[in-house]
Amino acid sequence: MTHPTGNRELIRAINRSHVLNAIKAYGPIGRADIARRTGLSPATVTSLSAKLISQNLVFEKSAGDSSGGRPPILLVINPKGGYVVGIKLTETNAVCALTDLEATVIAKASMPLSGHNPIRVVEDLAHMVTTFIREQKISKKQLLGVGVGLAGIVDANEGILRQSPIYGWDNVPLRQMLQSKLNVPIYIENDVNTLTLTERWFGPGQGVDNFLTVTVGRGVGLGIVVNGQFYRGQNGGAGELGHTTIDPKGPLCACGKHGCLEAYVGDPGLVRAANEEYERGHLSVKVETIEELLQLAQSGDTSAIKIFKKAGSILGIAIANLINLFNPKKIIISGEGTREGDYLFISMKESIQQNTMPGLFDPKIVEIIPWGDDVWARGAAGLVLRELFESPIHKQTPTAATM
Repeated sequence: MTHPTGNRELIRAINRSHVLNAIKAYGPIGRADIARRTGLSPATVTSLSAKLISQNLVFEKSAGDSSGGRPPILLVINPKGGYVVGIKLTETNAVCALTDLEATVIAKASMPLSGHNPIRVVEDLAHMVTTFIREQKISKKQLLGVGVGLAGIVDANEGILRQSPIYGWDNVPLRQMLQSKLNVPIYIENDVNTLTLTERWFGPGQGVDNFLTVTVGRGVGLGIVVNGQFYRGQNGGAGELGHTTIDPKGPLCACGKHGCLEAYVGDPGLVRAANEEYERGHLSVKVETIEELLQLAQSGDTSAIKIFKKAGSILGIAIANLINLFNPKKIIISGEGTREGDYLFISMKESIQQNTMPGLFDPKIVEIIPWGDDVWARGAAGLVLRELFESPIHKQTPTAATM
């Protein structure tokens, strides 16, 4: 019986992914062990590993222990076999990170944007990437691709930014525009999703089939992995945790609704709450930034501490609801808001315990990861690495994402 060429190519791509991920997960590992772990024949493993070696993605390591006979030659991922650039777009800047195949950040840079016009932004990004890799002595041939993460509703499959709350863009073909400038593969995604995907492949989400990533900062985002698959929803809108309603009569949110979670927990909401306390005479000074509010809390200002505590309690209710709905094995808390530390998270953890269904509560499932300015950009780089490692049967075609 003959099979269509497309089917043979798909099977070979799936098998290649099995071999590559076995090396990634268990390396240094011998070919025979790969065959046992993947269920592939030794001949298939030998053929595919030879191809991976020729592509410089894998290399042979010194022989391992032997129980008798010839010691096996071990295979490991070659972290320098290629490089990836990840870009996080903010309101005013582009933050750029260069990573190797293990998502280790090698270098990073930041560049102010010359405006919000899509053409100008793409020109800025193309110039930034070209200059960045030249400074790092990376050739275009070594660059596997560029990932771009930004807030908004992103059609990752089509490479289109459907709606951006920051730039006011609608239906901008960002991938095609940037790809025509750089002539390398470009991947775009919602920034929260980039973090979730990277945690799935290289962070605390490795080997966890059911986990959520909650990001706290300017807004509140949610990334969802269910049964090992990234979930985007019917039209790419899944994960709008920040715009779930706490109180319909609550403060105005940037989205135009009242009483969203983000209006209580996001940075602008915290600054608004602080200035309301200042007007009441409860806060010693008027603040303009979340950093100023955090400094007040650190100096012992009880009103500032109470603002963070209340926000943590509200965030805890939202996370308890997620636990009740999804019963995840892990919840990863990330984002710039993690810098608020115990001022936010002590009350958050107490609130999670109080509001989670007793049979589902387990404090060990919540993991707060340290924050660095390059984390968003590393997440964007993970878009390209995901294409390298993920099996074709797991690649989804629905549109993307959340913030």
